Amino acid sequence: MTVGPHGAPEFFTDEDIADLFATDYEVHFNSDRTGIRLIGPQPRWARNDGGEAGLHPSNIHDTAYSVGALDFTGDTPILLGPDGPSLGGFVCPVTVTTAQRWKLGQLKPGDTIRFVAVRGDRAASPSELGLGRRASFVDVWSSGGDPDNGILGTTTTADGSTSVTYRRSGDDNILVEYGEMRLDLALRARVHALGERIAAERPRGLIDLTPGIRSLQVKADPDVWSQAQMLEWLTECESQLPAAEDLVVPSRTVHLPLSWDDPATREAIERYMLGVRSDAPWCPWNIEFIRRMNGLDSVDDVYRTVFDASYLVLGLGDVYLGAPVAVPLDPRHRLVTTKYNPARTWTPENAVGIGGAYLCIYGMEGPGGYQFVGRTTQVWNHRHPLPAPAFDPEHPWLLRFFDRIHWYPVSSEELLDMRADVAAGRGESTKIVDGEFSLAAHQRFLDEHAADIATRREKMEIARAEERERWSVQGEFAAKAAGAELAGTGAAGIREDAEQVA
Repeated sequence: MTVGPHGAPEFFTDEDIADLFATDYEVHFNSDRTGIRLIGPQPRWARNDGGEAGLHPSNIHDTAYSVGALDFTGDTPILLGPDGPSLGGFVCPVTVTTAQRWKLGQLKPGDTIRFVAVRGDRAASPSELGLGRRASFVDVWSSGGDPDNGILGTTTTADGSTSVTYRRSGDDNILVEYGEMRLDLALRARVHALGERIAAERPRGLIDLTPGIRSLQVKADPDVWSQAQMLEWLTECESQLPAAEDLVVPSRTVHLPLSWDDPATREAIERYMLGVRSDAPWCPWNIEFIRRMNGLDSVDDVYRTVFDASYLVLGLGDVYLGAPVAVPLDPRHRLVTTKYNPARTWTPENAVGIGGAYLCIYGMEGPGGYQFVGRTTQVWNHRHPLPAPAFDPEHPWLLRFFDRIHWYPVSSEELLDMRADVAAGRGESTKIVDGEFSLAAHQRFLDEHAADIATRREKMEIARAEERERWSVQGEFAAKAAGAELAGTGAAGIREDAEQVA
């Protein structure tokens, strides 16, 4: 395992990272190609919460994930598999190296694994080991990991206004992160500018680019383009980027149906209460929890806020299959919640939820943690390459970066009919209007309404503080403290039957 992208002391304590490499983790039965859930000690955490990304300290503004990243969804560690999410809103302290990821496919429920720290620049690549040697040399030997806490380097933007952090994410990815840990569309504009520059040049060895809210993950073939070479080139690129406030991009308005408080989402909450956790603060009704977290007078105010908002799509693949992560353009519409902890094991396809300040449409059935508000039609064309209304013929996902989602209400029965139509390649439930998004125009809007926005934010902060106090009184944070005590009891030696993963 290499250290990063989210290490100590920003997100975890030094003791947390030490425990990661001193603990024998057990593979949970609820594991598959999307992710391998592990049983082990809870982290102590270096932060009290995730700010506007959520109440739990594992919550961050959505960022790209590497295959093999150890993703803490709340206090639960999950090794992300090849069919896992492209990005999400949880921290990942360590990542399996490319040559060792084949071991993920060998794990089964009840197996025990031990993480071994290696230096990123000394990790053997798949081609160096070869298929035969990888199967023969299952042990990993190391004198320790990198001492840099996952941070490869830092710089600033050309005008000196914004910090830039380069984080290690395995031995094949660099996560380029802009600014402070806050929601700022100007930072997403920087991400877009860097992505456009890299895509235009297409350096040899580049494999993929995945944008997040305030970050861009650059994936490369380590045999062709080393992380040291990547870092040098990316730093040079940064010095040549234009000012972010000049951003003007195509931005379609996408009208989608929403079945409010849909029966399928109610079923998911019931399953969670029966099979995972019945005493969670967001149970038995997520919408009431959203109301409480945001200081609204009634759940009708939650309804009006969601339907009045224009949600700007900032990322895709948040929970598989073209699932968008989107944020209201008007900060007064930004309902802030925390995510499930532990996460759900089942979420209905195309459920709509809010986590942190972000909205997501789940592209398929699977785990999840966003607070439900309803359900919509498909955002992934399962018929592809056969056509479906509103979908581009070139690819199976519906939405694009910088699309603006607007909801219109439908009943649960109407939604089922619409979903059947989309599945059959017919219907007109999705309506799309072309347009553009200008960051400068958006900034003028924010300036004009600054006082009202600040008043609304203050009210939300008060409500969030009150919710934190309720959690404290109800013992929600006591389990975290107990988990920290348990974390100190990890075994010091490597068990003979433990699979070693680097």
